Amino acid sequence: MTTFSAHGDRHFDGMADKFADSLYASRRGALRLALLDRLLPEMLTLEAQPTLDIGGGLGQLSAWLAARGHPVTLCEPARDMRDQAFRRLAETTVELRDLSLQELPARMPGPWPLLTCHAVLEWMADPRAALATLAGLLAPDGQLSLMVFNRDAMRFSNLLKGNLERVMQDRLAGLGKGKRLAPISPLTHQDILTWAGETGLRVKHQAGIRVFDDYLQVAVDTPEMDDKLLELEWRYSRSEPYWRLGRYLLYTLVPASQDAEENCR
Repeated sequence: MTTFSAHGDRHFDGMADKFADSLYASRRGALRLALLDRLLPEMLTLEAQPTLDIGGGLGQLSAWLAARGHPVTLCEPARDMRDQAFRRLAETTVELRDLSLQELPARMPGPWPLLTCHAVLEWMADPRAALATLAGLLAPDGQLSLMVFNRDAMRFSNLLKGNLERVMQDRLAGLGKGKRLAPISPLTHQDILTWAGETGLRVKHQAGIRVFDDYLQVAVDTPEMDDKLLELEWRYSRSEPYWRLGRYLLYTLVPASQDAEENCR
């Protein structure tokens, strides 16, 4: 059965175990978290600052930020995900809130010095409007850490699998049926550039998450292979042309007005 929120976004109540098993308990999930652990300190100014983790799911990113001294508020509308996050974060100061992204301007307007929104926009019916909402929450000197599912990576992956008709028809997005985890709104790098410009943001940093792993034709079944793959992923995660084919695209977005301030220093 397909379930959607009142805004037409993919709804995830009752799917916390599916996310935990399919996305985070897997080797690829571990690789994603390991790459974020290396990339985020390079791509963000990580001073201890109030942070809003939007669609924070099971709480992995909130826990990572809290361990580095950030006062974190995690917003997650799916109850069973919040329940698992509550258990994960029981020994931290993270505050959990039952709020969707659309509710934030009225309930948590900020302005926030640091926003994180990882793997959320691809599940929304109108990701363009969602990015505009995020821009409105950001402080003038703030940072938005945004990670999205890469439509171009979906296209390339389907091509390698021989799904030629699907690629020709550009039938890449998921339908949100049952418990399948194919995003309903996968995004391209050009989408982010265009929409960021529309909302007064600019891309300060960019990277690809899993630029090689998802295309491998052999099993990664030894610790040595895992270590080598992590090193290669890290080495090329911010290099052209490899980062553009990451399964996820990771960005630091800042207000465009910061350009003028930095030029005056």
